Amino acid sequence: MSNRNSKGGVFLTLAVIAAVGGISGYQVYHRLQHSEAVREATLESAIPKVATVNPQPGPSEEHLSLPGNIDAWYQAPIYAQVSGYVKMWHKDYGAHVKKGELLAEINTPTLDAEYAQAKADLRAALAKYKLAEVTAQRWTALRNSNAVSVQSITEAQANAQSEKALYEAALQNVKRYEALQKFKQIEAPFDGIVTSRSINVGDLVKGGGNLGPDGAATELFSVADTHKMRLFVSVPAVFAYILKPGLMADVEVPQYPNRPFSASFLTVANGFDPNTRTAVTEFIMENENGELWPGSYATVKMSAPADGHILTIPTSALVFEEKGLEVATVTPDKRIHYKPVTSGKILGETVQITAGLTTADQIINNPPAALMEGEQVELVPATTGYNQPDAAEAGSSGETRP
Repeated sequence: MSNRNSKGGVFLTLAVIAAVGGISGYQVYHRLQHSEAVREATLESAIPKVATVNPQPGPSEEHLSLPGNIDAWYQAPIYAQVSGYVKMWHKDYGAHVKKGELLAEINTPTLDAEYAQAKADLRAALAKYKLAEVTAQRWTALRNSNAVSVQSITEAQANAQSEKALYEAALQNVKRYEALQKFKQIEAPFDGIVTSRSINVGDLVKGGGNLGPDGAATELFSVADTHKMRLFVSVPAVFAYILKPGLMADVEVPQYPNRPFSASFLTVANGFDPNTRTAVTEFIMENENGELWPGSYATVKMSAPADGHILTIPTSALVFEEKGLEVATVTPDKRIHYKPVTSGKILGETVQITAGLTTADQIINNPPAALMEGEQVELVPATTGYNQPDAAEAGSSGETRP
């Protein structure tokens, strides 16, 4: 009886020990599994996950829209060269004139009196010159008779030369007044249109122009030759490469809505304004019908083949460092490498890259600030709206308005 009780106690003890051991083992196993899962999760979260995009080729054409100013082929402000009063004006605003056609007449009483005096001075100088010449001839004829000294003969000849010079000076003075007399009539310098008239009958004008309220000279007329027009456009420096012979532009002016005119490239200043970083560019526009007017504002649209080396990337992919612009790229072994780049035009959500990248590069959009050079990363697919390549390309193909 006692043996049976002893065996039962041992069996019960062993069962309890086995149960406790199993429970402890299970707990240890569970803890090890949990630790491994935590370790794997920690290691997994330690590697940054990034989505990449590839640089996309830029548009095949550049489209540019800029403001411009239209001026006449030739435009001349006309000033008075003589002082006097306006006798009559003959051409008004918008008058079509031919070269040499009379625009206005000026009464010049002071000039007329000076001209008359100059002619009188010429007659007096001529008389003195003739007298001195006859005297010199007579004294020279008496040389052989010894009736006069050689000194007297020399003085007579020199006096004749002096009077001749005074006569020639008086003659040139008369010619000067004759030239000024012609300026009493204001004439058109070339075929064109009178675009301004700032005089009236009786106005006092002064040599050099009409007298304004502040006493300064102003123009009497302005005449413009409009058979062709000059179009001036200030083109930003980043577009300078398209300014070449053969470039054409479509031009719109407010007075003719929805009616484009054509302009052809003529020349460029070959220098940039340091204040605006633009180059003055000149185009030619035909205007045989006179539809375009000087001083018109214009909207100028240009298209030209784009630079094939230009790529586009999301603007948010740029990294601004002290040494310049960079982008974070992923190497084939999935490590971070920062590349310096040169940017071009900003086109909304995309930016043009002119140097530093190829279409094979994998760049990170919105790279975290903590990413370090050479750090390992894990690639994940780009999510919707994560600047897909087609979105970048669409943003780069629109018309540019600097």
